[in-house]
Amino acid sequence: MTTRAKLTLCAALATALAALSLSPLFKDSFALSPHGLLMIAAAAAAGAGLRALPLPRPLVLPLQLLVVLYVLMLTTVQSSMYLGVLPGPGALDAVSSLLAEGGNDIQVYAIPAPTTDGLGLIVVGSVSLVAVLVDALAVTYRRAAAAGLPLLALYSVGCGLAGSPGGMWLWFLFAAAGYLGLLYTEGQDRLTRWGRVFHGTGRSAVALSNGGRRVGLIALATAVLLPAVLSTLLPSTGSGLFGGFGGSGGSGTGSGAGDERSLNLVVALTANLRANDDTELLRFSTNATDADQLYLRVAALSEFDGSEWKVGPQSSEPLPTTLPLPEGMAAGGNSVQTNIKLSEKLGTTWLPMPYPVSWVEMPSTANWRFDRTNRTVNAVNGEKTNGLSYAVGSFTVNADAAQLRAADPAPEDIARRYLALPNNLPAVVGDTARKITQGATNPYDQAVALQQYFTKGDFTYNTKIEPRTGPDAIAKFLQDKEGFCVHFAATMAAMSRSLGIPSRVAIGFTPGTGDSSNRIVRSSNYHAWPELYFSGLGWMRFEPTPNRGAVPLYTVPQAAKSAQPSTQPSASSSADQPTAGPSSSSACGTSPKHRPEDCADEAAIIQHRSTVTPWWQTWPAMLVAAGLVLLLALLATPMLLRNRLRRRRLGAGRHGPDAAGPRLTDEQVLAAWAELVDSAWDLGLPPDEARTPRNAARRLAEDAHLAPAAAEAAGRVALATERVMYARESDPPAQLGTDVRTAREGLLIQATRGRRLRALLLPASTVRFWWRTQDRVTALRERTADRSAKLREAVTRPFRRTPKD
Repeated sequence: MTTRAKLTLCAALATALAALSLSPLFKDSFALSPHGLLMIAAAAAAGAGLRALPLPRPLVLPLQLLVVLYVLMLTTVQSSMYLGVLPGPGALDAVSSLLAEGGNDIQVYAIPAPTTDGLGLIVVGSVSLVAVLVDALAVTYRRAAAAGLPLLALYSVGCGLAGSPGGMWLWFLFAAAGYLGLLYTEGQDRLTRWGRVFHGTGRSAVALSNGGRRVGLIALATAVLLPAVLSTLLPSTGSGLFGGFGGSGGSGTGSGAGDERSLNLVVALTANLRANDDTELLRFSTNATDADQLYLRVAALSEFDGSEWKVGPQSSEPLPTTLPLPEGMAAGGNSVQTNIKLSEKLGTTWLPMPYPVSWVEMPSTANWRFDRTNRTVNAVNGEKTNGLSYAVGSFTVNADAAQLRAADPAPEDIARRYLALPNNLPAVVGDTARKITQGATNPYDQAVALQQYFTKGDFTYNTKIEPRTGPDAIAKFLQDKEGFCVHFAATMAAMSRSLGIPSRVAIGFTPGTGDSSNRIVRSSNYHAWPELYFSGLGWMRFEPTPNRGAVPLYTVPQAAKSAQPSTQPSASSSADQPTAGPSSSSACGTSPKHRPEDCADEAAIIQHRSTVTPWWQTWPAMLVAAGLVLLLALLATPMLLRNRLRRRRLGAGRHGPDAAGPRLTDEQVLAAWAELVDSAWDLGLPPDEARTPRNAARRLAEDAHLAPAAAEAAGRVALATERVMYARESDPPAQLGTDVRTAREGLLIQATRGRRLRALLLPASTVRFWWRTQDRVTALRERTADRSAKLREAVTRPFRRTPKD
């Protein structure tokens, strides 16, 4: 086996061993291993094959990347390729969709994540890129030490995202072994180039060698054992996949990191609303009579500390079958049942449930905890919800405007927790709230006024705004009047607190689309809304976001004037009454004059899908493609110019063996000789203008080791050229094209593959075009200067003073 082959194998092995550090990021640690190993092998095989061709080293890396990209597409989106093998627009769309899906999965899933197609493409593609870089550095450019940088980057990603560096020592051992093996192989190659290694006999050399080995062993042992020791002494940290939807997984019954969880919730909500697809996340069926009002709540952000809205203190306890009475609710009332089926694409440590939940039934409650304060259920010990089916019961709050207006003030403990505002909250928040609610004498009327201010005002829904909920972001939102549900909910909650109404921000899903009992919830249904506290009724939902979700029926003016509170508002009644904002009733799709914008969920989906543009059709991608085409055209220009000149010099009608008509002219004979000289120049034999044609042909035959037939053909071309140059009568032959081609073929046979490829792509004789262009430019300048002088002479002659005799 050659040294280059050994380096290729060692580079592939080092990449594979370093890629093992990514295994803790997934539930099935080695599910992507076959695909990853296949791509590493493809990168190594592509590099070896390209290096075997007579290609310049700078061309090997881009061609290797193209081969690996093709294999990656063939193994991921083959069904979208033309005839199953040719990439096309469909394959590019499929890759774009998978990348978007993978980016969404990164935001949603916590570690360990499922091996979705999108995550698989991103991870395997990244490993493939590292494999190409390691192969190029270690083998193509013989810089094995520099190849450690992409290997380190690969290991650092796995170690950094796993969140438990103490448990990564084994993967470090594998990665280090692969890198050291690569360095050893390259070192052996360098030594063999200098001959046999001289070990010497002196004691000092032996002592130094042993000392070096001891230092190396101590350093390696420290690097391997120190993380393992620290992991036993320090508590391990949780893990999250770029801030996944559920926050950090962990064990035990503690409350967890509230800041991280709240950040993950907002990040997941924002990522899904900005995604280029509309993925189905869950389905549910319910016996509630107003399914279009049934929001699925995930968590609540109750702490406003001056930087962001965050999840407050949690009271985590084992999940009971029947849950205690909700906070602030005097009586439980009727309970409705909702059966929920989560999609495999929804991985979260929080259970989506209607509020307020009264009981939960699921296959196992061992790894689930109940938060009595926020009325949420979250997982521990890495439990996930992918594909989970469960049933929940929830209370129906039979509230009307009269009850809400007559609600008593909030208890002291509720006011203390849910009225706190940061000292850095801009005064414009409270001033705006008081201005909007002028004339409102109770918290309910104030809340309705705030809701109508957002839904009926000049606010614009825009998911491109940064998802910040801090004081400065709220003030900017009130000034710009542009944002999405996070901004509307956070701002109304802060304004409510400034008016003395306990409030918090809930995150979850709108009811989605469907009929009166069965609904489908998609990624565009991620939502945030404020919850306000009313004594005796508990936390009540409000909807300030325009054209999203469904406005609560107890905030509709007609419902507020109702003398007799209904036991359960119906979907049909909501359709008959004017609302403070668009409502997503189940009847909106059955109206004869139905328009998509009449239904909030349909409008959101239509608007979301209308903006989808394949990445390869965007202006940046088209500009990059145009740049690549222009670059290829520039690279091909010397070859095209050289072929055009050859055809002009050796026209078949004049120089062919069966050519009929007059004999060659002197200019055509000289053109044939120039073609022979340039053909030799392209293959590395530059012309010598000091030699006569026959002397030059003899040197050409000797230096190129031409066969007798090729040497004789070159001699005949040289003899005809000398007759034209020196004889009184040239008497040119009828054709020379066959002799020039014979001599050229002889030159090609004796040349190396590298010289033949260089003669094809970058022929040296094309410098004549540059020389000729320079000569023409110089001649043009001289003619222009001469004409300018003559014109100046003609213009100034009448004004010159004639010398007197």
